[in-house]
Amino acid sequence: MAEIKWTKEAQTWLKDIHDYIALENAKAAAKIIEEIFQRAQILKRLPEIGYKYDRYPNVNIRILLYGHYRIAYLIKRDHNIDILGVFHGALDIDRYIQKS
Repeated sequence: MAEIKWTKEAQTWLKDIHDYIALENAKAAAKIIEEIFQRAQILKRLPEIGYKYDRYPNVNIRILLYGHYRIAYLIKRDHNIDILGVFHGALDIDRYIQKS
C-alpha cells in the first residue's frame, strides 16, 4: 500500500483554505479540511484514480477531485505519493504546479 506524504506546500494550501473558510464558519472550515484529507486517503489503495495532469507527460502527476477542490499529487517511482497542493477549481493550476 502506498504511503502518502503532504508536502509543505500542500500543508500551506490546506491552512490557507481553512483560514479563508474559517472567516465565515470555523466548524465548516475544519470539516472541509478533514474531508479533503480523508479523500486523499483513497490514494493508498487506488493511486491512479485521479486524472493525469498532462503538462509534464514524463512525470506521473495526477489530480484527484473533491467538491470544488483539486488535489494534485505525484506518484513516485517507489509508488509512494506526494501531495503537491490543494487548489480551488477556479484557480489556474498551471501557475502553481512546477516540474521538480
